[in-house]
Amino acid sequence: MRRGNQSSVSEFLLLGLPIQPEEQGKYCALFLAMYLTTVLGNLLIILLIRLDSRLHTPMYFFLSHLALTDICFSSVTAPKMLMNLLMQTQSISYTGCISQVYFFLLFGDLDSFLLTSMAYDRYVAICHPLHYTTMMRQSLCFLLVIVSWVLSFASALLHTLLLAQLSFCGDNTLPHFFCDLSALLKLSSSDTTINQLVILTVGVVVITLPFICILISYIYIGVSVLRRPSIKGICKALSTCGSHLSVVSLYYGAIIALYFFPSSNNSKDKDVIVSVLYTLVTPMLNPFIYSLRNRDMKGALRNILRRGSFSA
Repeated sequence: MRRGNQSSVSEFLLLGLPIQPEEQGKYCALFLAMYLTTVLGNLLIILLIRLDSRLHTPMYFFLSHLALTDICFSSVTAPKMLMNLLMQTQSISYTGCISQVYFFLLFGDLDSFLLTSMAYDRYVAICHPLHYTTMMRQSLCFLLVIVSWVLSFASALLHTLLLAQLSFCGDNTLPHFFCDLSALLKLSSSDTTINQLVILTVGVVVITLPFICILISYIYIGVSVLRRPSIKGICKALSTCGSHLSVVSLYYGAIIALYFFPSSNNSKDKDVIVSVLYTLVTPMLNPFIYSLRNRDMKGALRNILRRGSFSA
């Protein structure tokens, strides 16, 4: 018996992705390439922002933290999934599973708060351009990031502590490629009413409210642009907000598909596939979105490459 939660389960079995055994090698190579692209692409964003003084602005300050969060978020699930595909194993220890839940929630919530901070930054830049430097001062940016970390830490810790109190005395098979909180609650032999209530309550704080704040920010941005309609103003709004809107659409689109429209009990493949989009594809696309659609990032990359060619 495990102390504190009466659980007799020492490990869980992850059924993984709905892939035929003969195709696992091909998909393992694909997911490895995606994970490496995620890590290297986001590291490149952090490096460019660090080295180019023109990118030392609030928007890129938040973007560097978002890039770091995306690396950590993918690293919570991808390495274990790849190891299971390579080693043809499905097991994960009880402690490893609980830890995976904690870090998955931590970095997932942090993504949401950082995207909200970036939306506020864009709102101030477009709706109050003359007061931008005073409103988006450095102390406020640091405060927004610190509050994001504290709220994400508290949310993840609360869910994890409640999960650790549950019993798992029967089936230990998870129809997923990582330890998903909702899948673990369905597997538990204990009453999960409190857990479900906390998920709904905390979910409003870490997902719904940030999403509403982002929508309100862009409504104000849209009204501000339409109030003074001009081709130059519309192009400026699209250039400064387009990348962020693309990332927000990918992030919240996957969450809505996964948690607001879940599959039936007889069909879990859709949830698993959407989870791959949420945990691997979205963090991988962020560097491409911010580099291909952003003139400042492309200019910083050209400067770094030019410096490297001169030094060579």
